[in-house]
Amino acid sequence: MIIGLLTAVAASACYGTGSVLQAVGSRKSARQEAAAASTSGVTQHGGPSLSSTAKAAVTWEFMVGTVLDFIGFGLGALAARLLPLFLSQTVISANLVITAVLSIKLLGIRLTRPEWASIAVVCSALVLLATAAGPEGGGHTPIAGHWWLLAASIAVIGGGTLIVRLLGGRAAILAGLLSGLGFGALGVGVRVLNGVEPFNLSSLLGDPALYAILIAGIGGMYLHTVALQIGSVNGATAALVVGETVVPGILGVLWLGDSSRPGFAWVAVLGFVVAVAGAVAVAWCGEPEAEAVPATAGGTHSPDGPLTDDGSAPGDDAQQPSQSLAGNRAGS
Repeated sequence: MIIGLLTAVAASACYGTGSVLQAVGSRKSARQEAAAASTSGVTQHGGPSLSSTAKAAVTWEFMVGTVLDFIGFGLGALAARLLPLFLSQTVISANLVITAVLSIKLLGIRLTRPEWASIAVVCSALVLLATAAGPEGGGHTPIAGHWWLLAASIAVIGGGTLIVRLLGGRAAILAGLLSGLGFGALGVGVRVLNGVEPFNLSSLLGDPALYAILIAGIGGMYLHTVALQIGSVNGATAALVVGETVVPGILGVLWLGDSSRPGFAWVAVLGFVVAVAGAVAVAWCGEPEAEAVPATAGGTHSPDGPLTDDGSAPGDDAQQPSQSLAGNRAGS
């Protein structure tokens, strides 16, 4: 249990740090597109194009953040096999706390009293969860369940990507929710994956859960990047937390046999609900951002607010980083 908790905390730290760096890289790319008066950075619906998302992904901040994401993924996968999903996913989603603290320095954000209070609530809820958590379930499930997980991952990522591109700049919350569901599916897939203990390569490669993990992980990262590029993402962050904690936590209990300590079920339920509510509050209490505007003939969509024809914000010589606790991904 202790090793699992330490692993989940380390994964949370990697994800939280990576999210802030990815937010910095995404916003820098958007400002560069705006300064160049580029019209290729958005789709006809006002959302970020594939090319603009690719440009965001090659900034050094985003690449370092992505490396931390992969490290966090590995640690999170280990935590998912050592802890009940309602505990591991919730601890990992607490990367919002890491993000909030780092945002003070890297994004120039001043945390308000409600934000600090929300952070304290999350930490208290995690203590309740750690106290109440019992042994994790075995994770041995019929292969049909693995196929259902793969089908659900394809539906969430494939269908979600199409819907998000159609909605464009209005899809921040939906993109956050879908990326959270993707990371949640990833956690479930890691838990049920065959061929790991003991290691069996043929069993591993033949398990549909492996491909569900790849699709959900890669697709979740793409949708997460899109959410970082679209307007105000506080709501998207809150939706991500709900998607990656609530659904896996419920599946862990109902499908995989996760449980609490005898007599501590109410403590586990209370801790889980309070942790999710606190994480959502951290996201929602973030300093409000300017609403995104669609691309026009003379300007370009930017998550930092309306732009003049030369790509700069009215009244400013240079745009500042977005003032928001944006872009958290708990992990997966």
